[in-house]
Amino acid sequence: MKRILRFAWIAPLLVVLAYIAWIAFQIQRQSTRDETRSADVIVVLGAAEYRGKPSPVLKARLDHGLELYREKMAPWILTTGGAGGDIRFTEAQVGRNYLARQGVPAEEILVESESENTMQSTVAAAKIMRRKGLQSCILVSDGYHIFRAKKMLEAEGLKVYGSPRPAPPLNDLRQCWLYLRQSVAYLLWTLGLDA
Repeated sequence: MKRILRFAWIAPLLVVLAYIAWIAFQIQRQSTRDETRSADVIVVLGAAEYRGKPSPVLKARLDHGLELYREKMAPWILTTGGAGGDIRFTEAQVGRNYLARQGVPAEEILVESESENTMQSTVAAAKIMRRKGLQSCILVSDGYHIFRAKKMLEAEGLKVYGSPRPAPPLNDLRQCWLYLRQSVAYLLWTLGLDA
């Protein structure tokens, strides 16, 4: 009887772990796939900013979005992200200012500056896109982040093409950790939790 009870809780745990591993594999596959093609808008997901200046990660995302914009892959760029540690600046506004300094006309930059996490960013970006009549986007973020954010935007009824920003290779342990963390966040999102 004890064996049966032990198996009764181990079996579901093994199923969950297998699912997380399968999602991690999907995240890894998506992380290196550049699906760039013409779209209505380039969505650049936010990352940290430091006193009004983009962090290296945010700058790399913005530079990649800027490159796609200059290649005329989309006529708009949408920056996302609310205030982090410094309430005077939002990630989205810092992104907008950076892109404007690089020559992108202000009227071609859309800003979503209220979100605090990926789920909020994607929902708010989708609302802005619907208001503007935009139905497709190129999603720019770090490779490990694309899968989950792409699924969230697709759940909003949008056509999404992932385009990971160029990044130096990470060691295998660090990459595995990022994939597993994103897998758990994806699982929580599929269960309806804000992740």
